[in-house]
Amino acid sequence: QVQLLESGGGLVQAGGSLRLSCAASGRFFSRCAVGWFRQAPEKDREFVAAIHWSSSSTYTADSVKGRFIISRVNANNTAYLQMNSLKPEDTAVYFCAAQITNAVPTTPGGYTYWGQGTQVTVSS
Repeated sequence: QVQLLESGGGLVQAGGSLRLSCAASGRFFSRCAVGWFRQAPEKDREFVAAIHWSSSSTYTADSVKGRFIISRVNANNTAYLQMNSLKPEDTAVYFCAAQITNAVPTTPGGYTYWGQGTQVTVSS
């Protein structure tokens, strides 16, 4: 079992930055791929970024490439999403997800464990 708790969301002006954290409890976080997804009102949940359990590989959606960076510190059971140059279209609820796997899923169906989400609002 892995339980996830996101934090770090908030209101920021366009061009600003936020760092989201995903704190995990449970024994298996260091064996989990972690993904970040977001969901805007009346839209499907969208892939943002994902990272291998060893940090050996990362994947980032084209819409945020060059602006968002995913990372993790297994010793702290925490994953991060650094978000720079934020745009109003980045406004959404951001979720972290985890899956015990040697792969790096980039779809919601690839993850079993989910956090409750944190709201990110970017004003223009």
